Amino acid sequence: MNYRFYLFMLTGCLMMAWGCNQDEKKVATPPASVKKTDFADPFRFHKRIEVSPGEDYDVLSWGRGSTTTGAFLVLHSDSSGKKYTTTTGDLDGAIVDVYNSDMDLDGNPEILIQAKAKDTTNYATIYAFEFNNSRANKLDFPRLTSSQRKGYRGNDNFYIKEGKFMREFPIYDGNDKDAKPTGQKRILEYGLRGNNFTVKQLSTDSTDNKSTAKSVAKEVVKSSNTNKKETTTKKKSKKHTAEKKTTKKKKHHRKQDSDDSDN
Repeated sequence: MNYRFYLFMLTGCLMMAWGCNQDEKKVATPPASVKKTDFADPFRFHKRIEVSPGEDYDVLSWGRGSTTTGAFLVLHSDSSGKKYTTTTGDLDGAIVDVYNSDMDLDGNPEILIQAKAKDTTNYATIYAFEFNNSRANKLDFPRLTSSQRKGYRGNDNFYIKEGKFMREFPIYDGNDKDAKPTGQKRILEYGLRGNNFTVKQLSTDSTDNKSTAKSVAKEVVKSSNTNKKETTTKKKSKKHTAEKKTTKKKKHHRKQDSDDSDN
């Protein structure tokens, strides 16, 4: 009787110990990991630009309910001067990248924000500001001219080179959706003078070559026509000279015949 009682008690204790161990294991099991996102809503993009030690520009895009529109923030932190300012504006599309330069070499940094809408190939938008201490001066980035737009279908590549803001894009044989790339690239260089952008085309692309070819062809035709006129004029002049000589000879012979008959 006592043997069975102790055996029963021992079995119960073992079962209780096992149950407690299972409970401890359950408590010790960490919760399922949650995938972390780079940005918490409503923010979508962030890039930090350090202009100098203690002076930073944090560029962010934000907005709820739409991925094609929103707003941007430029947070200027001057930790040495303990100045903090905010610049904001409406945003069409998503930010692709942010660039920093000093194109006019006046010591005031320019922040250029490149954006592109998802529902169009038309095309790159640049939001540009020049910062002077705590003031932000908005700059109007120039649109492509009609000649610069020939064969343009987006796919812009922007970068900074030797203090200038560079833009290059492939050229197509038309502007419609069926246009095919020509293998040429158009390269534009942007500078800044008096808070106004300057634009210089550095490339000689297929469009320019066609225009040059047409111009050369016109010059060749013009030259050919001129040569023909000169040749015709020379021929007429030679014919006229020959006719004069023939007339003089005839007159001379007539005079001699008249003299002979008189004798």
